[in-house]
This record gives sequence, structure tokens and C-alpha cells, in this order.
Amino acid sequence: MEKVYLDNAATTRIDPDVLEAMMPYFTDHFGNPSSIHVYGRETKAAIERARKVIAKLLNASVGEIFFTSGGTETANLVLQCAVRDYKLKHIITTKIEHHCVLHPIDALVEQGLVEAHYLDLNDKGEPDLDQLDKLLSKFGSETLVALMHGNNEIGDLLDIDRVGDICEAHGAKFFSDTVQTMAHFPIDLQKTKVHYLSGSAHKFHGPKGVGFAYISSDHMLKPLLHGGAQERNMRSGTENIYGIVGLAKAMELAHEHMEEHQAYISDLKSYMHDELKLAIPGVTVNGNYGENSLYTVLNMAFPKNDNSDFLIYNLDMANIAASAGSACTSGSDQGSHVLNELPIEEGITSVRFSFSRMNTKAEIDYVVNSLKQFFA
Repeated sequence: MEKVYLDNAATTRIDPDVLEAMMPYFTDHFGNPSSIHVYGRETKAAIERARKVIAKLLNASVGEIFFTSGGTETANLVLQCAVRDYKLKHIITTKIEHHCVLHPIDALVEQGLVEAHYLDLNDKGEPDLDQLDKLLSKFGSETLVALMHGNNEIGDLLDIDRVGDICEAHGAKFFSDTVQTMAHFPIDLQKTKVHYLSGSAHKFHGPKGVGFAYISSDHMLKPLLHGGAQERNMRSGTENIYGIVGLAKAMELAHEHMEEHQAYISDLKSYMHDELKLAIPGVTVNGNYGENSLYTVLNMAFPKNDNSDFLIYNLDMANIAASAGSACTSGSDQGSHVLNELPIEEGITSVRFSFSRMNTKAEIDYVVNSLKQFFA
């Protein structure tokens, strides 16, 4: 087999229909949306159509959707501005959040603006929500809770509705990094009690470099970036028009076929899990497996042998793309900060396989057979 791509949690291939929707905004519709002439009005209208699409899919108001460059910018916007605007003194999170959440929190702590509290995790990486309730009983409305909906490395799913209820009971603000779940799971913002969330187009077959923030109208923020009046004064800078158009198209397609794609990808994941268990004695799952996990992510721990230390390298040599951890820290000599928080035996090599609707069972068979040879 020529190449197999199983690193979809890092990024996905753009859908041809998304690219087709974007193309006119590279060529014919090139006006600056802030201009009042016909060229500007055309592109401004495209941005507002995209905003309406996303708001409708999330059951939110159009005034609560703000386009950004992606998940990292959105997390920085929410964390820094919420602490500043509401004079918050505490942030409750976990040590296995994405670095786009952990690093801004570290910066806020270093500046002396907040105190950070990290929830205990069980052996699957699930946060202790009873502990969250107890902490909020002490800190109440001076608190921002930052917990991701789906972990990008081990795939654990948060009970986001329960967290929302706990936060509401104590008057705390709730930000959830939904980059891995956006357009993969239905989110109804009239039912889920979250004040801020993030989305990034390239995680669901859209373009890179564009995403959005949901900011509840009842918990609005002041801007992080100043300059122009774009995005209703929330985010200055000329808009990424073709990216925004592609984001909305990708999200629309994902929601239109969500159940179909979920069933197909879930089947691929369970097939690979079962085949690996048969092929390689001693292989285990990191994090949750089943209904409490992302159907797009399978993180496996492989037994120690002469080849296991070079497993990612060997997979790459076999033209198989997978990840030893988060793609955002690839090239670092540090181990995965997520896996370091789990009780994984020393010497074990872990690999994250992540799937999309563009993968096939034939590809899974090729990967499993390649891995079987490494552990023969």
C-alpha cells in the first residue's frame, strides 16, 4: 500500500466540496469585507452567511459566533479576557488539557492574576468531578473552569453536561476546548451550559488557519486584539474570507452526514482495536475505550521489545502516519504530558491512531500486519 494516514486528530484532508466552495473567494470575490463598495459587500455577506450556518448548527445566536485563526487563538482569547474582564481569581483545569489551554494558564499564574487548581485523574485520565464540585463550593463565581470535551491524545470524552450543571450551581464560568468534538458530535448550546467553546476547521475536513469562538451573550468578553472593528469589535484584522467560507461548508457537511460518518469511523476504530488485540499479545488501550471516548481516536500501548523504541520511525518507513503524542509538540524530546499523567508501565511505547471517513479497512489491515511484523 502506497501511504496510510492515521493522524486525523492532528489534521484532516480537506474535502473537495469544501475546496470548491472556497475557490471563488481566492479569485472572483476578493474584496475587503470592511469596504463599502460592491466587492466588499459580497465578501461581507459571505462571512455573515457562514456565521449563520454555524450558529444554526450549534443552536446559538449569530452574535455569539466570532471567527478566529483556530483553537489556540480562541483558548487564549477566552482565558486571558475572562480573567481580566470578570476579575477571576481561580482557574480549575487538569494537567492533560491541550497546551493551548495549559500554557496561557501558566502565564496567568506567573503574572499573579490567578491561582490554578488541577483536578485529580483516575487511571483512565478522567477528571474527578466530585472534586470540581467541592472546589467550586469554596471559590464560586470567582472561578473559570477549563476542561476539554474530548482529549486529543487519549480520546477521553468529558461529561460536558454534568460539568455545565456543576458550574451553573456555583456561578462559575465554563470554557470547553471542543476542537476534537466540534462537527463530530452534536452540540446544542440551548441545552449544554457552557459559556465559551472553540472550533477549528482543519479537524473536520476544512482548511487550516481558521476557527471560531462561541462566547455566550450573557458572558461577553472585551477584545484581546485591537485595531479595526472586525468581528463586531471582538477580533481585529481583515477576515480570512475563504477560510471562513470553507469552515462553514465543512461544518455543514459534517452535520449533514454525522450519524453516517460516526457509524463508519466507529467501526474502523473497533476493527483496528480487535485486530491489534489478536495480532499482538499484551497490547492495551490508553484512556477510555467505547462510548466514553472519541470514535476518531485510539491510543494503544505496545509491549516492550527490540523494535518498540523505534515504533513511530518504523511506521513512517512503512508509509504509515500516526502519532506518538500530540502533533503540536512533535519534534520535542519531552514525552507526552498526557501519557505522563497516566499509570503506564515504564518502557511501554504508545501510539495514537486517529481516523476519518476517508480511511478504509484495507488500510487498517495493512497497518496491523506491519505492526505484527515489528512484534514477531
